[in-house]
Amino acid sequence: MEIADPEEYEVSHVHRVYEHIASHFSATRFKPWPIVEKFLRDLPIGAVGLDVGCGNGKYWMVNPDIFIVGSDRSPSLIGIAHSRGIQDSIVADALDLPHPDSCFDFAISIAVIHHFSSSERRCHALKSILATLKAPNNSSDGGKALIYVWALEQKNSRRGWDEGDRQDVFVPWVMSKQFSTSAKGKESQQNRQKLAYMRYYHLYRKGELEADIARAGGRVLESGYEKDNWWAVCGPVR
Repeated sequence: MEIADPEEYEVSHVHRVYEHIASHFSATRFKPWPIVEKFLRDLPIGAVGLDVGCGNGKYWMVNPDIFIVGSDRSPSLIGIAHSRGIQDSIVADALDLPHPDSCFDFAISIAVIHHFSSSERRCHALKSILATLKAPNNSSDGGKALIYVWALEQKNSRRGWDEGDRQDVFVPWVMSKQFSTSAKGKESQQNRQKLAYMRYYHLYRKGELEADIARAGGRVLESGYEKDNWWAVCGPVR
């Protein structure tokens, strides 16, 4: 899919949407995904890393023996994350992370990269994350990142996408809006109106995430499929 202005497209179809739905979105995000939880629990005591696209910071208490700096493009979600007072968090774009290169032991980016609307921007975001990780050397494998993206192959899910379907889609986030109405001699009544906010996603086909990591200058250490998502653990090239 060719988009004339990918940056403005994402502002309209990703960033503004998450600002609208932040509170409702956060209320549904509380249970860690199993592979993400294992990745964080297996890190050594004192490891310092990043949560790129941290949302409400739901992963920050998985392992209290590590320190995480969270970032998200949504000021409203960062406000929610910051209010929890667990770890540090800032407003930042994955394309331009405000961190020094080669300093972090790990990074996670869960369900974020698929919101970038071109292959170049998705690879740029991956390259930006990889740049923050410690480089491998003779005594260390260097830092590693866990990346999750939505899969195209979801034929057993309620969405039903599969091979051959479009990869660039809009996915609704449905909320109920309450409003009051009144009539002569009648008490005000509460009514509900359904509001659907459409979010842009690029659905990754099998092997595409690994290819993008390689294009971004990284190496894939592990990869797999979990609950309608492709995931990969990756790091800088030696």
